[in-house]
Amino acid sequence: MKPIRRCLRILILALLSVTVFAPIVFFSHRIKHVSPIGQKEFVQDLTNIKYRADAALKLNAIKQESGEDLKEPKQVVYEDRYLGSIARYSSNKNRDIHESENAGDMTEILERNVSETNHERTESQQFQQREISSTDEEEEHSNQTTVEKHDHNARSQHQRITDEKITEMKDGTRVWHDQNLHSNSWKVTNEMVTEMKDQVIRAKAYLSFTPPGSNSHFVKELKQRIREVERAVGQATKDSKLSRSSLQKMRYMEATLLKADRIYPDCSEMVTKLRAMTHNTEELVQAQKNQATNLVRLAARTTPKGLHCLSMRLTADYFALQPEERLLPNQQKLQDTELYHYAVFSDNVLACAVVVNSTISAAMDSEKIVFHVVTDSLNLPAISMWFLLNPPGKATIQIQCIDNFEWLSTKYSTTLKKRSSGDPRYTSELNHLRFYLPDVFPALDKIVLFDHDVVVQRDLNELWSINMKGKVNGAVETCHESEALSRRMDLLINFSDPLVAKRFDVNACTWAFGMNLFDLREWRRQNLSAAYHKYLQLGNERPLWKAGSLPLGWIAFYDKTMALDRRWHVLGLGYDSAVRRGDIEQAAVIHYDGVMKPWLDIAIGRYKGYWSQYVKYDHPYLQQCNIHE
Repeated sequence: MKPIRRCLRILILALLSVTVFAPIVFFSHRIKHVSPIGQKEFVQDLTNIKYRADAALKLNAIKQESGEDLKEPKQVVYEDRYLGSIARYSSNKNRDIHESENAGDMTEILERNVSETNHERTESQQFQQREISSTDEEEEHSNQTTVEKHDHNARSQHQRITDEKITEMKDGTRVWHDQNLHSNSWKVTNEMVTEMKDQVIRAKAYLSFTPPGSNSHFVKELKQRIREVERAVGQATKDSKLSRSSLQKMRYMEATLLKADRIYPDCSEMVTKLRAMTHNTEELVQAQKNQATNLVRLAARTTPKGLHCLSMRLTADYFALQPEERLLPNQQKLQDTELYHYAVFSDNVLACAVVVNSTISAAMDSEKIVFHVVTDSLNLPAISMWFLLNPPGKATIQIQCIDNFEWLSTKYSTTLKKRSSGDPRYTSELNHLRFYLPDVFPALDKIVLFDHDVVVQRDLNELWSINMKGKVNGAVETCHESEALSRRMDLLINFSDPLVAKRFDVNACTWAFGMNLFDLREWRRQNLSAAYHKYLQLGNERPLWKAGSLPLGWIAFYDKTMALDRRWHVLGLGYDSAVRRGDIEQAAVIHYDGVMKPWLDIAIGRYKGYWSQYVKYDHPYLQQCNIHE
């Protein structure tokens, strides 16, 4: 028994020795076969892991900054053969980043990258080989499809590329070529459009050299090229709007023009013809401008159909009322000098409504406001009916007819009728009635005169506390040379006349009608209405000024006008599209001076909202007359 046990012990110890020393010998043998190349690859893999982690952090930051609402950038087609592997690499990184954000642990990314590095490298190499072996025809087709699909978004997106070059393909489309992956924006050009239009002009000039009735092969070719290029350009203003075949047609045209150069080598004759064509085109453009100006002036003088309809309906309803129903309330306040009196001379129902509504809306204490509206006999019923249907809140309103001023018809109508020719906007009695304010309102001491094309945006109570310092007229000046509204005295007044040159300074500062504060007591004391009447008669005898009441105002109130702060009154909304928005919003009164009035279709759109907000478009009369924003 003892020998057997001894043998078993020896066998067990031997097996234990094998199990202990065998792994040591096995791993020692494997370690001897580890090559320097393998070690180098392992180090490179670790470097890639670090790079991938850094890239993931950067991409994560970019993702957070860009936001979710941004549109997808343009898919740019690169000529770099290895871009496919770069795009796949970036895609995998984004997937890793998303998983890292959900798990909150960067260690998972590193471990997964270690296991996937060799697999990705193999796939990348295979992908690159497939790209390199692809034919040029397939690549060009892919480029064209991508550019065409994303052309409408490409101009507004920024691409991360540098050293870019825009090259023209055979079909006229454009492809970006990239080298260093840096950001830049799509550059919109119109070089091809301009060149093609120039080609048409040159071709037509050559065509004019051919004898009348000529039907040679070259003439047919030239006419065909002109039609092709004109059809290709169409209404395009940018190269991106051109069709694929535009470049080819442009090249055909250039070849035809070279042939024409050989047929018609006389350069001087060509220059003469082009100059004649340029002169004719300039004359045509000027004629079109003059026609457009005349049409705008005609539109400004014409009453819109909707306003005419509104006046007719209001007039009919006014005469349907009983005499006692036509009376406006609070007429006992009309001569109270402690109240704030405003005057508007107009024949436009809607314009008067906006002036009154805007003034009352901006007022802190509308009970102290008294409005005096003066119109002609034709529009008196309509304006009266409007304010009977739409009373101005707590304010008081008076409607007067200019025909009721007997003193005007006996003293001054003859002089006014002599100037009846010309634009009725300037020669109407309502326009010149502003020079007889003390006679129109004999019981008042102060009054603010509005043109009917203004909108009040701020409370005007402070205006009444301004010290006039002995001046008659308070107005905003228009002599600032740095502004588009700048006006000089000689702009409307004839300083070549000795009488004008002797009495007035051409460099004197001008001012504007539209919102004017008048001291009627001082006006009466200086008898300025008589002075105005004298200058009006002189103007009938010789040309002293251009049409309108503004130059007469400059003369009548010369050296009698006090400058108001420019924020009280902002002008130009009826002809200047460059008035600053900040100036408009800070102004107490904005003025649509010019021909593009806010109630006309030719109004400047960006300013119309300031006026239309005070129009009651939901009123039944306005809806029935189709008056809308």
